[in-house]
Amino acid sequence: MAKLILNHLSKDFGTGRLAVDALSLTVREGGFLALLGPSGCGKTTVLRMIAGFEQPSDGSILLGERVLADAASMVPPERRNMAMVFQSYALWPHMSVAENVGYPLKVRGTTRERMTRKVQDALVAVRLETLADRRPADLSGGQRQRVALARCLVTEPDVVLLDEPLANLDRHLRQEMEETFREFHAQSGATMIYVTHDQSEAMALATDVAVMAEGRLLQVAPPAEIYARPEGRIVGGLVGQGAVLRISLPAGSDRQLDWQALRGPLLVSCQGTPDVDVLVRPQDVVLQPGGVEARVTSSLFEGERYALRLELADGQSLRAFSRQPVGIGEKVPVFIQAAWRL
Repeated sequence: MAKLILNHLSKDFGTGRLAVDALSLTVREGGFLALLGPSGCGKTTVLRMIAGFEQPSDGSILLGERVLADAASMVPPERRNMAMVFQSYALWPHMSVAENVGYPLKVRGTTRERMTRKVQDALVAVRLETLADRRPADLSGGQRQRVALARCLVTEPDVVLLDEPLANLDRHLRQEMEETFREFHAQSGATMIYVTHDQSEAMALATDVAVMAEGRLLQVAPPAEIYARPEGRIVGGLVGQGAVLRISLPAGSDRQLDWQALRGPLLVSCQGTPDVDVLVRPQDVVLQPGGVEARVTSSLFEGERYALRLELADGQSLRAFSRQPVGIGEKVPVFIQAAWRL
């Protein structure tokens, strides 16, 4: 196995705007990378170029020392030793589960004995060995997705590409399949690239998260780092449920801010100091005496807590959680424990 390297990768469909714009990224060997971003940001186009379904307009894709694609040449998909899991499962309805899983080995000319053994091992790995003779129509959505994973496992790919594979599943099945993906990654040892617009999926599954917007790569970091220390307003808005405040802070102030640093600028506009973007997570907003006054504009009961939207005196918004019900229009004191300067 080897590192997957995207070097100044671009894709132009002739629409007047690059779908992917000079993206450079190294996916570590055996890593699990999530490509995170809103619809239309270019993440699926990146995946399709890695798979060999699209050719780069500029830049190159390398697997170790091997050039898979550039603007002049391209290795076809079947010669890349990659496997792809689609949102729609892409199973053959007339084949049994075992036949679907074994089909890639069949077209490679694998012997029947070896194919039977590898299919059985793959089905055991995804806990479907008792359903080998069923047809896809007889399976649940989660079971069909497991068949697609098993089909990847039998080919022993260097890279597994997953294009929003949980988008068609309900919340319960998503959580169950997240655990399956983690197990699959541990067992296969393959490098995995997972496209999603759901930041909770990215955080739960990936060893690294790459955030994209408008065809550009904005930040790559482990989930905990990208959550705690996002770079820029777009990343801060995409990751987590935070609110971004525009406040005046002295030049050279720390990026990690506490209440002592925030209280003055929130109460009084500091003349002559630059305005900066500050990310505030809802779990760091506490309703308690001694804080700045805010008005409740929304209160949504989520079962174990209330999710609040608050409006500060200058019209800017915060998000907060409360264990107790709070009425819309009510004024409450707000204390901010921590924030991050973007």
